[in-house]
Amino acid sequence: MARSEKKARRLLVGGETFLWALSHTHHALGNGQYEGCCETLVIRRFKARGRLRIVFRQGPGRLVPDGYLMPSGAVATTEGGLLNLHEPGTARAMLDEALAQGWLPDNALVQEMDGWTLFEAVATRRGAAPAD
Repeated sequence: MARSEKKARRLLVGGETFLWALSHTHHALGNGQYEGCCETLVIRRFKARGRLRIVFRQGPGRLVPDGYLMPSGAVATTEGGLLNLHEPGTARAMLDEALAQGWLPDNALVQEMDGWTLFEAVATRRGAAPAD
């Protein structure tokens, strides 16, 4: 089951416009229970065919909204870092990190990146990383 992507929001970076949207997916087990919750941040350059899907899957030590403990758009680790993917500043930091790791926004393909590989750098940039 997937909550449809909301209307894309604009993100201005230098002289360029990017669009970004957030979606949530999960598998319904019945009786109000779900498994496999996943938050996906989709970023693309305005008028470009390709896009980047930054995916945060639920797993050990990794928290995503599940309808009970985590609010919509939040991703966190059990070590204490938390990011709100609804915030434009977080989307911008994700874009900057993805570009630093080699994402090419003019590539016509859809590329998927594990969001957890970007999490620590983005959390530090956003001031959300736990203190050592």
